[in-house]
Amino acid sequence: MDMEQLVKENAELKERIIELEEKIKKYTNSESHKRYYEKNKQQVKEKANGYLKKLAEENPDKLKEYRHKAYLKQKEKREEKKEQLSQSISE
Repeated sequence: MDMEQLVKENAELKERIIELEEKIKKYTNSESHKRYYEKNKQQVKEKANGYLKKLAEENPDKLKEYRHKAYLKQKEKREEKKEQLSQSISE
């Protein structure tokens, strides 16, 4: 393949990605989803807690994995905040 073909194919793929992202938006984080969670906040929390209890009984290793990932994510956020703070102080 020559360079022109690759550039053309790349541009077409980028357009396709943008098109698909637009289609996905109506299924994720739409206003109807937000309204549903606002109205049914307690039910959603209870369902999630039930899932975690069930998971703790059936597969505690998976629960450990989830918690470890959450810890690493929190740690990463703290480090980013420290870095941003140190950059703002040095400026």
